[in-house]
Amino acid sequence: MKCSARLTNSFCGEWEVYVVTGGMSMDWPEHPFERTGPVPTLQERVEALALLGYRVADSAEWEWQELPSGVMDRVELLASVDVEPMGGAA
Repeated sequence: MKCSARLTNSFCGEWEVYVVTGGMSMDWPEHPFERTGPVPTLQERVEALALLGYRVADSAEWEWQELPSGVMDRVELLASVDVEPMGGAA
């Protein structure tokens, strides 16, 4: 079962990764990086996803989006990638 993992800096500017598993967002597995910079490396993201029980799906790549909220506001970044549960079950 493929899911989508998201990396964002939208909550207080600190980076976090979470996995959209359906249902309410309060139930989604998440990992805070507890920093505003630098952007978590690919290796840090892989390790965080593994802690949550997921791995990046074969041949999947991170896709980035800017989410501007206003001309003078800080731009929020969102990256997403397809992931799969480790061990074959969610």
